[in-house]
Amino acid sequence: MNQFHQTMRDSALLRWATLILIASTMFFAYMFVDVLSPLQTLAETQLGWSPDIYGTFASSEYFLNVFVFFLIFAGIILDKLGIRFTAILSGVVMILGGAIKLYAISPYFSEGNALYDFLNSFWTSFPATAKLACAGFAVFGCGVEMAGVVVSKTIVKWFKGKELALAMGLEMAIARLGVFVVFRLSPVLASWGDPLVVRPVAVCCGLLCIGLLAFIVYSVMDKKLDKQLGAGAEIEKEDSFKISDIGILFTSKVFLIVAFLCVLYYSAIFPFQKFATSMLENRLGMTTDDASALFSWFPIGAMVLTPLLGWFLDRKGKGATMLILGAILVFICHTVFALYPLQQGNTGSMFIAYGAIILLGISFSLVPAALWPSVPKLVEERYLGSAYSVIFWIQNIGLWAFPIIIGKVLAWANPDVGPGNYDYTFPMLVFAGLGILAFLLGLWLKAEDRKCGYGLEEPNIKE
Repeated sequence: MNQFHQTMRDSALLRWATLILIASTMFFAYMFVDVLSPLQTLAETQLGWSPDIYGTFASSEYFLNVFVFFLIFAGIILDKLGIRFTAILSGVVMILGGAIKLYAISPYFSEGNALYDFLNSFWTSFPATAKLACAGFAVFGCGVEMAGVVVSKTIVKWFKGKELALAMGLEMAIARLGVFVVFRLSPVLASWGDPLVVRPVAVCCGLLCIGLLAFIVYSVMDKKLDKQLGAGAEIEKEDSFKISDIGILFTSKVFLIVAFLCVLYYSAIFPFQKFATSMLENRLGMTTDDASALFSWFPIGAMVLTPLLGWFLDRKGKGATMLILGAILVFICHTVFALYPLQQGNTGSMFIAYGAIILLGISFSLVPAALWPSVPKLVEERYLGSAYSVIFWIQNIGLWAFPIIIGKVLAWANPDVGPGNYDYTFPMLVFAGLGILAFLLGLWLKAEDRKCGYGLEEPNIKE
C-alpha cells in the first residue's frame, strides 16, 4: 500500500507541472476561439461579413459537436482509449481546423481559386470565405471541446482527494488569460501596416502547434503514472466503461439539471464575447482597440477569482449557492448593457460599463469554479469522461444556437443600419433572459441536493 501511494500525483511539484502543461494548451486554444471576436467590424468591412453572417460563423465552432454528436463520441473515445490518445488527437484536430480557417480568410482564397469558385456558386448571399471559415471553425471546435473533456478528466485523475477545485480553477484561470491576451493582441496585430484580419489568426495557428507539443509532453508523464498505479492496484473489468452507461446520464434528473444550467449560463457568456467589442463600440462610440481593451478585463476578474473560489470550495463547499449567485450577476450585467442609458464620452457611463464587465468576470468565476468539480459527485468515475462530454454536448447546443439568434436579432433590430450605429438593446435582453433561467435551475439544483444529499454544498477535501 505504501508503494501504491508513492506515485507521481503524490508529488505536489509533478501534479502542478502537469496542470501547467494541459492549461497552456487550453490557453492557446482560447486565444484561437476568440481571435476574431474583437474584429467583427473589420471582418464586416474587409470580408463583407454582415452581423448575421458573423453570427453564423461564430456558431459554426459547435456545429459538428451538436449535429454529428462528435462530443458524445469524444467522451466514449476518452473512456475507451484513454487520456493520452484523446489529448493528442484533440491537438491535431485543432491545428487542422485552424489551418482551414486561416486559409479561408487569407488572400490566397479568392476568385479564380477552384474551391472558392465552387463555394461561391451556391447560397450566394453567404460569402465563400465565410463558408470555408465556418467549416474550419467547426473542425477546430471538435478539437477544442474534446480537449476540454480531456483536461477535465485529467485534473480529476491527478487531483481527486486533493486540491481538485483549486486545480480546476487555476486551469480555467490560465485558459481565460488567453482571452485577455487575444482581446489585447488581436486588434494590434490586425492594425500593423495595412489592416489585415488574417494576421492574428496566423499567429494563433502557430500557437496551437505549441499546445500540441504540451499535450505530447503531458502524455509521457501520464504513461509513467499509469505504470505506477497499475503496479499497486488491479482494475476489475466490471469497473470499466460500458456504452450503456451513457443512458444512465440521460435518466439522471440532477445530472440533467446541471447540464441545462451549464448550457443556459455559458450561452449568456461565450456568445456575448463574440459581440461584446462591437456592442461597446456602438453603445459608447469607442474605437475597436478601446472597446476590445475594455472588455479584455472581463477574463482577468475571472482569472484572479476562480482559483480563490476553488480553494474555498475545496475547504468550505457551497457549490450550489455559488451557481445561483453567478446566475444573478450575469443577469445584472446584461440588463445594464440592455437598458441603462449609456452615453458616449460620459465618465459615468464608462464607470458603469467597467462595473458591469467586472460583475460579469466575478460571475464567470463563481459558476465554473463550482460547476465542474461538482460533476464527480454525481456520476461514477468509470464514465466521468462521458459525463463531461454529455454536458459539453448539451452546452454546445446553446453555444451553436445563440450566436445565430443574436446575429439575426441584431440584424432585425437594425434594418439598413451600418457599423457603428447598431442598437444592441434586444440582443442584450436575450442574454439577460438566459441569466434568469439559469438562476431558476440553480434553485432547483440546490433543492435536489438538500433532498438527496449529493454533497454539492459540502467541501471537496474531507478532514
